[in-house]
Amino acid sequence: MSSYDSNNVFAKILRGELPCERVYEDEHTLAFMDIMPRADGHVLVIPKTPARNILDIPAEDLARLAVSVQKVARAVKKGMAAEGLTIQQFNESAGGQVVFHLHVHILPRWKDVPLRPHTGEMAPAETLKAHAERIRRALAEG
Repeated sequence: MSSYDSNNVFAKILRGELPCERVYEDEHTLAFMDIMPRADGHVLVIPKTPARNILDIPAEDLARLAVSVQKVARAVKKGMAAEGLTIQQFNESAGGQVVFHLHVHILPRWKDVPLRPHTGEMAPAETLKAHAERIRRALAEG
């Protein structure tokens, strides 16, 4: 396994060097809209701890990440009026990981609506902002 690269895109987001549409943040985690969403309301949750993937994060930081994933997942489901959720996490290239900072995908799902393919096409900023607002509203409502 390779070492953590502090210049990965998510590390740059955490340092404020790259923008993101934030949905939730606490002392240990950050959740933001995926700029290449496979579903409307696709959110990523990352630890602030520099961890390449699930194999090298300290257990206590993984537990904090899981708590945030659950909190954000509830808000995504409610805010996007989703019928269900797909939650994904990939490890290493062979496992499908593309950005080498641990991250969890939260994808709202609706019956008979397939996920979009990962084409690399970025969603319009105003669309991401509108979806983020719905999710933030759901978080505020509890």
